[in-house]
Amino acid sequence: MGGTVRWGVLATGGIAATFTRDLLAMKDPASEVVAVASRALPSARAFAERFGIERAYGSWAELVADDDVDVVYVATPHSAHREAAGLALEAGKHVLCEKAFTLNAREAGELVDLARERGLFLMEAMWTYCNPLIRRMTELVRDGAIGEIRTVQADFGFAGTFGAEHRLRDPALGGGALLDLGVYPVSFAHLLLGEPDRVQADALLSPEGVDLNTGMLLGWESGATALLGCSIVGDLPTVASVTGTGGRIDFPQGFFHPERFVLHRPGREPEEISTGPGPQGLTGMQFEAAEVTRALLAGEKESPLVPLEGSLAVMRTLDAVRDRIGVRYPADTL
Repeated sequence: MGGTVRWGVLATGGIAATFTRDLLAMKDPASEVVAVASRALPSARAFAERFGIERAYGSWAELVADDDVDVVYVATPHSAHREAAGLALEAGKHVLCEKAFTLNAREAGELVDLARERGLFLMEAMWTYCNPLIRRMTELVRDGAIGEIRTVQADFGFAGTFGAEHRLRDPALGGGALLDLGVYPVSFAHLLLGEPDRVQADALLSPEGVDLNTGMLLGWESGATALLGCSIVGDLPTVASVTGTGGRIDFPQGFFHPERFVLHRPGREPEEISTGPGPQGLTGMQFEAAEVTRALLAGEKESPLVPLEGSLAVMRTLDAVRDRIGVRYPADTL
């Protein structure tokens, strides 16, 4: 790669556009986007024109065969992550794969095994973990700023009107609130406490059998608990809070890409911690792009911020939640 990481973008939907915009806005000479692919060539060409990308392909296979592409960003719906990321890894490309990592833990394990077998970099695009304020929060917790964690609370939901034909209602496409939205609060709890020892959950299911509204209670042998929620039929606050024996940290709406949080400790004034003014209009995906670029130029095969064992653990928890609420995907039986 020399001193430059050359990106290929696989898929052209909204998340691909957001990531590409944020990556390009960094104006990092160590990163460039050289190609984009879609299963529909006109979509790829329109995306390439929009972002000034040199090459557009009408198939995934053409993208992963491009010798000028070092790393592929997989931005398909999660039902296609196993296929798309696997195709890139088989072709010898490093991969940043959107979350939820895959449909289930089995598929995630197959990707991790393939990356390790081929000696390639693989990372789940859990951009929350790369956010500077989330990293600052974990430092404070690790340093004992709020004592021993007792509870984590987090939720993510919005009130949508999705017809039966929508992908969020289709079990074959990994529909439901859990994999699209619930992955954020679950990953937040994992970041702080690791994989839970106990998983309880309840949900409202659609006629197609996907979850519309899910509540989760996770427990650890330490006595810590996490109360989490996700919904595609209710406008949840989308906030998070971490309470310990010596204080509390509160994140306002949009906890998964925060611009500030408040540290509460007994006998002290609440302390607001923020990033300060930054580039306007960016979502925060530039931080995960920067982490991938850093890791690849350093010759690392996975990121210490988003370790593969952590992504596998999150998928196991999501599988356990689906088991409790009775949601099955066709891919689970393969």
